[in-house]
Amino acid sequence: MVKPFQFARLPLIHFGNGKIALLPGLIKRYGMTIILVTDQKSFIDSSGAKELFDSFQKQGIRYHHVIISNEPSPEMIDTAVNSLKDEAIDAVVGIGGGSVIDAGKAISGMMYKPESVKEYLEGVGNREHPGTKLPFVAVPTTAGTGSEATKNAVISQIGEDGFKKSLRHDNFVPDIAIVDPGLTLSCPKDITAASGMDCFTQLTEAYLSDKSNEYTDALAIEGLKAVKSSLEKSYKNGQDIGASAGMSFAALTSGICLANAGLGVVHGFASSLGGMYIIPHGIICGTLMASANAITVRELRKYSNNKFLIKYASLGKLFLDTEGKSNDYYIDGFVQLLQKLTNDFQLPRLRKYGLEDKDVEVICKITENKNNPAKLSTGDLAEIINSRL
Repeated sequence: MVKPFQFARLPLIHFGNGKIALLPGLIKRYGMTIILVTDQKSFIDSSGAKELFDSFQKQGIRYHHVIISNEPSPEMIDTAVNSLKDEAIDAVVGIGGGSVIDAGKAISGMMYKPESVKEYLEGVGNREHPGTKLPFVAVPTTAGTGSEATKNAVISQIGEDGFKKSLRHDNFVPDIAIVDPGLTLSCPKDITAASGMDCFTQLTEAYLSDKSNEYTDALAIEGLKAVKSSLEKSYKNGQDIGASAGMSFAALTSGICLANAGLGVVHGFASSLGGMYIIPHGIICGTLMASANAITVRELRKYSNNKFLIKYASLGKLFLDTEGKSNDYYIDGFVQLLQKLTNDFQLPRLRKYGLEDKDVEVICKITENKNNPAKLSTGDLAEIINSRL
């Protein structure tokens, strides 16, 4: 019997190498004046950016440029909105990594609201957003977050009282997503590794989530097949367009899966750690993934015939090129693969970003553990962090 489920709306998706060329024509569906949100360097410095801006000029598309240099904060969003609220804007376009796309979503959603975005963030503000927004087009340049397919924009305020929370509404799913693998070819190796592990984490956590269903499982498996064939190749050769296409597909699919099945404890840490320290989201996910899964498996093994252990074995069978082994062999092999990738990708430890022993207990107390296949104790959570200090 198929488990009951609901499925979130999707953007109109254009996937394929060279699809960025469609952007000017798609913008014209909404008008001729946009807010263009990008990062500070990687896309702007690329040859693709010059071609796009030339195309804008030839076709009469006007843009107000907003640069996002870090993960978006309430101040960044408020400043952008307040500086442009009196302009006649037809749409917002975000070209960049997950932070840029999240910022674009938030700007799109706040252009009709006089309050700070902070007042609408889950767990921070006390207002409910009605979903009014400008049309939004998402163009990812990294293969990681899958934000081009989700309804939330993650906003961070760093510090002792910091937070990493979402502005969320069904209407905030991008109207259009242009997923062009060619745009990821210029990514540095460290970003390719961190983004790829974020994507890998999202697909794995969605597949293992207690909210998963047959539909999300089918999508997650297809995304994980792409991770298997493309993650290490894209890291070793950043100009391998086939591997880039595989990871762009995996990232898009991870966004669809997380929107409908939820995520686990690694992303719980991404929220708590990301609100206290300036640590890239992909680094948190990548550096904690192996340890979090090892401890989750350990806890699941305390109960016989656990359905999630069967799923872990399925992941092992997918990633290990060996047949006829026991479930325990595949489960352990999958966890060992995660540890190998952590080492091969040289994912940094958390002390590099200022995390100290005294902070661990505080972090564990505020780390959510929803949707994880095993409910972990505060001690388990501390063990995960300490393993990567």
